[in-house]
Amino acid sequence: MNQRTFALIAVSIATLIYGVTYTIAKDVMPNYIKPYGFILLRVSSATLIFWTVGLFTKQQKVEKSDYKKILIASFFGITLNMLAFFKGLSLTSPISASVMMVTSPIMVLIFSSILIRKPIGKQRILGVFIGLVGAIFLITLGNSSTENSTNSAFGNFLVFLNAASYGLYLVLAKDLVKKYNPIVFIKWLYLFGLIFVIPFGYSELTAVIWEEIPTNIYWNISFVLLFTTCITYLFNLYGLSKLKPTTVSVFIYLQPVIATIYALIVGSDSLNFVKLCATLLIFLGVYLVTKQVEKSTK
Repeated sequence: MNQRTFALIAVSIATLIYGVTYTIAKDVMPNYIKPYGFILLRVSSATLIFWTVGLFTKQQKVEKSDYKKILIASFFGITLNMLAFFKGLSLTSPISASVMMVTSPIMVLIFSSILIRKPIGKQRILGVFIGLVGAIFLITLGNSSTENSTNSAFGNFLVFLNAASYGLYLVLAKDLVKKYNPIVFIKWLYLFGLIFVIPFGYSELTAVIWEEIPTNIYWNISFVLLFTTCITYLFNLYGLSKLKPTTVSVFIYLQPVIATIYALIVGSDSLNFVKLCATLLIFLGVYLVTKQVEKSTK
């Protein structure tokens, strides 16, 4: 297999992990660990892991001018990304959150047109409009009936903010992941992210009563820390180094499918008319945005 095939497999595995994470993380928050506390636990664990791994990998000096770029990428790819996602997921349902994340390719296109002057045709403009209408539809009307979805509208908005932040991160990180070894880049990415999230998560993490957490929730926490945090970022970075940002973001199509199937199997969520309509609008919008791009995908 060539490098592109390996990259596609890596991104596919990362997408599968992300898909089941919506329900797995939802079981942890907010009953056992508050969202920001969970983020601090996640980022601090990843920072420790990647800096330890970095001791045994090839050393590469980061240019001084790139520290600022990594800092900015960290803010959008780690800090704002995770803060908005985990807080949003704690307020809404797994299926709604996964559907909202599908808007990420639309945001990649918007930010690419702004930052790297990528032209947008009429078809893509229509796709952006339809996709955003679907997102607004889900935010305003997609209230969930699940008992843990306390404020679905605000939760959906936060997940949309997360999708926008992740889309911007993909654009900002593209040149950096080509320039540096993945471990070198990601260890600095998480270190800066840790500095950003400590003020938000410290009080929530120290308030956790660990002895009251059941064994199955510990397994959920471990899954998020190891697979969702470490494995997915490594696999996505490898994919991003070999593929275009728009190609990587398109794999997010699969997340709602995986998230919905898993959530329905374990009984943590349900489908309704609003979710289905919003999903169709968002998918149509993303299809129009990415249709021409995929023809020239690397």
